[in-house]
Amino acid sequence: MFYRRKIILALLEQFGEELEKLRFQKLLFLISQYQETPSFDFVPYKFGCYSFHATADLRTLQKYGYVEEGQIKWTLLKNENILQELKDEDQNHIKRLKKYHINSSVDTLIKLTYRKYPYYAIKSEVANRHLNKEELSVVEKLIPKGKEKTLFTIGYEGISIEKYLNKLIKNDVKLLCDVRKNPLSRKTGFSKKSLTSYCNAVGIEYLHVPSFGIDGSQRKNLNTQEDYNQLFDKYEQDVLIPKFEDLDQFTELVNKYDQIALTCFEAESCQCHRGRIADILKTKSTWNYKIKHI
Repeated sequence: MFYRRKIILALLEQFGEELEKLRFQKLLFLISQYQETPSFDFVPYKFGCYSFHATADLRTLQKYGYVEEGQIKWTLLKNENILQELKDEDQNHIKRLKKYHINSSVDTLIKLTYRKYPYYAIKSEVANRHLNKEELSVVEKLIPKGKEKTLFTIGYEGISIEKYLNKLIKNDVKLLCDVRKNPLSRKTGFSKKSLTSYCNAVGIEYLHVPSFGIDGSQRKNLNTQEDYNQLFDKYEQDVLIPKFEDLDQFTELVNKYDQIALTCFEAESCQCHRGRIADILKTKSTWNYKIKHI
C-alpha cells in the first residue's frame, strides 16, 4: 500500500473511524503542513484547501474495502492500527493533531486554515462567513491578477495535479490548452476527463487542441537534447509550417482570456513540442504578447 494512503487510514483511525469530508480535508491539510515532505498537496477550492489526490486515494481504498463514502463523510471499515506502521514523526504529527483538534468542528478548522494559510481561501465561497474585514483583505491581496496578456507553457512531469494547478492559479491562467494528441495519462488527474473537471473546479477552462499534437510513436529513443531538437525540427516542418495560419487561434484566445497556457507532459519546454509552438508564435506579425514557461 502506498505510504500516503496509510496516512489517510491512520487519520481516520485516530479520529473515531469517521470524518466529515470537509473536516477530513482540513485535518489532512494540517498534517501536510507539519510534514517536511507533505504526503499530499492542496489547492484553493470553494471551501478552502482541497486535495484531489487524497479523494482519488480514498476512492481507491473504498474499492479494496478499507473505507466507505457517504454523502457527507468517510467511514473506516477496517481498523488495522495503521498508525504503528508510520514513521515516528508522522505518528507524532497525527497524535498532535488529535490532541488539539479531536473535538474541533468543521467551522473551527475552516477558520483556522483560512487565517493561518490565507492563500487557500482565495476561491472560497464561504470566506465571508468565517473571516472579518481585515482577514478578508489579506485574502483579497493574495488573489492573482494578471497584469498583461501572456501565453504560458507548462508540463506536468514530476509534479502532482495540485502543484500543477497552483502554478496555473498563481499566474491567473484562465484557459488551459492541452496540445497533446492523445490526452491520456496514468498520473492522477492528467487524463482529459479528470483534467477538465479539476481545472473547472478551480475556475480554469480547458480546451483540447489535438491538431498540434505529436504521435507518441515519434517520442521513442529521445536520449539527448539533440534528439529532441531533431524531432521538433521535423515537427515544425510537417505540422507547424503547414498549419501556420491555424496558429492564429492562440492569438485569438490570448485576446479573449488574457492569460492562457499550453500544456503537455515534459517538464522542460525545450523537450516538448509546446515550446516549439511558442517559438513559432513569436515569428507571427500578429503576435505581440509575452510568453513564459512555468
